[in-house]
Amino acid sequence: MNNIPNRAVMCEVLKEAAARDKSVVALCSDSRGSGSMTSFAEAFPGQFVEVGIAEQNLVSVAAGLASCGKKAFAVSPASFLSTRAYEQCKVDCAYSGMNVKLVGISGGVSYGALGMTHHSAQDIAAMSAIPGMRVYLPSDRHQTRKLFEALLRDDKTAYIRLGRNPVEDVYGEDGAPFEMDKATVLSEGEDVLLVGCGEMVKPVQEAAKRLNEQGVSTGALDMYCVKPLDRAGLLAAAKGKKLVVTVEEHAPFGGLGSMVAQVISANDPKKVICLALPDAPVITGASRQVFDHYGLNAGGIAEAVRAALKG
Repeated sequence: MNNIPNRAVMCEVLKEAAARDKSVVALCSDSRGSGSMTSFAEAFPGQFVEVGIAEQNLVSVAAGLASCGKKAFAVSPASFLSTRAYEQCKVDCAYSGMNVKLVGISGGVSYGALGMTHHSAQDIAAMSAIPGMRVYLPSDRHQTRKLFEALLRDDKTAYIRLGRNPVEDVYGEDGAPFEMDKATVLSEGEDVLLVGCGEMVKPVQEAAKRLNEQGVSTGALDMYCVKPLDRAGLLAAAKGKKLVVTVEEHAPFGGLGSMVAQVISANDPKKVICLALPDAPVITGASRQVFDHYGLNAGGIAEAVRAALKG
């Protein structure tokens, strides 16, 4: 069982980069602990900025540093970064074309019992709506490492959502295939395609395995790159399928499901089912409890597929 959260992997990658590149800087909004950035701050105090509980300032300061040639990584809880600082993300970063990576930590329902004020179930839709903003949700620690290594090599704005807790490995230590802005095919199938992002990829992978064992030929796709969506990869994987099912830790509007349905309906019309959190404050509890309650687990996904095929 993996006990390393994706946020800790991010910190390690940034520390490695900061040791060889003084232009790498990290910023936090009183969130170095929850963002696993304490060791970065201790190792590179001259490349770390703490702005306190001031998310708008966090993003604007990051944009200012980027305008001076820095590679800025602004780390803050996703629920606040994607709402309180929305204008700064839009104008100071994306519109201005700044090399700022906006890292939303404890994304989705990671904060569990703290409720709707701390949940970020709208961030994919909000950030994807900003012109020039890329949106990524890595599925496990191995993909997180490769994504951040790739982000360090480019100079474009991006929003990355990371969960709070460790997640089960989707890929092996050396077997995480990765191509920037290209979805990863997890398994092939003839009848059904499951598409997931972020923490929903592992349940998607398990649901596909379960369905295949039950005689439903099912393929699975890891769409870590929500924007730009890998349209070509999606259409290739969906070709010939009877059903496409998306699974996301997000509200039912404007997220992965909406984007996939838009592409499929315009290019290869077929039934698309979007599994997501409800359009309501979700129950309180640990992430796994929330997922189980709403059927965002392998069993719930498989059941939804079987019901749709019968219908």
